[in-house]
Amino acid sequence: MTQKNTITVIPGDGIGPEITKATLRVLDRLDCGLDYDMQTAGVAALEAGKELIPAETLASIERCGVALKGPLTTPVGKGFTSINVQLRKRFDLYANVRPAITRPGVKSRYKNIDIITIRENTEGMYSGERQEIAADGSRAESVSIITRHGAERIIHFAYELARKRGRHKITVVHKANILKATSGLFLDVAREISGHYPEIETVEMIVDNACMQLVMNPHQFDVIVTTNLFGDILSDLCAGLIGGLGMAPGANVGDKIAIFEAVHGSAPDIAGQQLANPSALVLAAALMLDHLEMPKHAKRIRRAIRDVIATHDRVTRDLGGDSSTQEFTDAVIERL
Repeated sequence: MTQKNTITVIPGDGIGPEITKATLRVLDRLDCGLDYDMQTAGVAALEAGKELIPAETLASIERCGVALKGPLTTPVGKGFTSINVQLRKRFDLYANVRPAITRPGVKSRYKNIDIITIRENTEGMYSGERQEIAADGSRAESVSIITRHGAERIIHFAYELARKRGRHKITVVHKANILKATSGLFLDVAREISGHYPEIETVEMIVDNACMQLVMNPHQFDVIVTTNLFGDILSDLCAGLIGGLGMAPGANVGDKIAIFEAVHGSAPDIAGQQLANPSALVLAAALMLDHLEMPKHAKRIRRAIRDVIATHDRVTRDLGGDSSTQEFTDAVIERL
């Protein structure tokens, strides 16, 4: 019998509860020894009279060390800061990992894409330092901060992940030709660290060229490592290459805690209608199982989803079918 692991589960807002229920059904079918500590955050927490991220939710994540999170809505307006940014800072989740893999049956511009974007998750333009707007609205200012420590740990993370997964090439994306201090430091650190991994090819690429190359010839990329803002943009670009955010899982990883998520939004317009494709969160659960050293279970999930979509068996509307979230999940579970 597999040793029990307790994970924090945050169903989220909008379609979050539906796709979370689907994902937990898949995990239960695998019988991989997981217990769930159900918690709230986002609009669901506010509506229950709690904070945007309740103290008990934070305590659960701290205690369990691993969380699975549905999409959360940060209310629009002053006084509300991004929930995702808050969680990353609170738990020092410095590495954002976003795989982009094409799957037969998903409408996309390319075939055989397999790119991992690794984004520094806590510094850069997201550091929150000195964001100011002049009283008359004539000028706005924000400070980007890159530290050697932050650059070293994300670049080491990228090379170690590449080595562990048998990847052979890392593209370091930067803008050191213009942002000579911040991007320059990041690039200098990457050059230093790459020498410790001679078996992995290292390529340097300016971010604007990287965007063009991803559109023109994405097959040249294997692993991308970059700073926070560039990674935010490039990871969504990569999702666009494989059919959109509906197939894009994400992981936010620190030294002690990791949070796995569907990176798409909460889609309130279809909430409660059983129309949502749960693939992104189910694939995030597969990333979580890799993290928990259950790679065989993770592989089973990926194979099942791949086969359901490739055979067009009970797929949801966004995949060209007319089946419900539950029916899609039934098809995945049958293959497990």
